[in-house]
Amino acid sequence: MITQYNNLIFPKGDPLPNTYFTGNAFLTPLVTRNKNNDYSIGNVTFEPGARTHWHTHPKGQTLIITSGEGFYQEKGKEPRLLKKGDVVTIPENTEHWHGASANSMFVHIAITNFLGDQSVVWREAVTDAEYDNAKNK
Repeated sequence: MITQYNNLIFPKGDPLPNTYFTGNAFLTPLVTRNKNNDYSIGNVTFEPGARTHWHTHPKGQTLIITSGEGFYQEKGKEPRLLKKGDVVTIPENTEHWHGASANSMFVHIAITNFLGDQSVVWREAVTDAEYDNAKNK
């Protein structure tokens, strides 16, 4: 077990499918979409080196980083290093990925808006070359 997990605000959660993630990522649902909320909130934990695939959100997403170190990158832009306390507001339909650095776990709260029944559109995996580019920034 990675010792950095000892200071998490929320439990590590259940494994996310590697259909849309490279490496090990976990989700603890915090708020589910219902008649009062047209969004969901989840705590996502990435083990070192784990990351999402490229994806978009039809109504955008906000990430609040609570632990560790990771990256966020929009397609065609330079990757951004993220640390505890950073907040990322992702515009609707913006292709991006996010995940842990190679040597640190990474935890964020994801606030994801819905458009109809859709909250995310998954794309291809982030290549090792794309991830290495982020690591070397």
